[in-house]
Amino acid sequence: MTGRAFVFGDEIDTDLLAPGHLMKLDPDALASHCLEAIDPSFASSAREGDFVVAGNNYGLGSSREQAAISLKRLGIQAVIAKSFARIFWRNAINLGLPAITLAEAGEIVAGDRLSLDLAAGRLTNETTGRTYEFAPFPDHLTAMMRDGGLIAHLKRRSADAQPETGAAA
Repeated sequence: MTGRAFVFGDEIDTDLLAPGHLMKLDPDALASHCLEAIDPSFASSAREGDFVVAGNNYGLGSSREQAAISLKRLGIQAVIAKSFARIFWRNAINLGLPAITLAEAGEIVAGDRLSLDLAAGRLTNETTGRTYEFAPFPDHLTAMMRDGGLIAHLKRRSADAQPETGAAA
């Protein structure tokens, strides 16, 4: 899938992604306020398959998983950053949102068209022609993200493990 890059700087905290004073809103309403403090048009402009690109320590702050949920609700296919706050990274992966550490994230500019091959560990900037390599996720995490996150993955595995029932012939 190919999408546009929305680029942000360092230290993007979870309160910018899911503002604390709006936590009582339903997930879609909360997502409509994602990153509005630094880009008021982000939530209304983001489309399915777009990317968020950022600098260092993306997702610092509280452990609220609504930060990653808001990005998923907006259709963001992956977050690419120079580094992540540990709890945001884990929440994103558990929710099926790839969080990719890329030292060269600062080379990507707003509006660049990106394509991602998660299994190969490859991000291509279609605008510049530059390809970036990153350490692919382990197979178990790739499968979990492909299934839509931890809960969906566990449900699928549980369903796969159930013996088929049917009338005996």
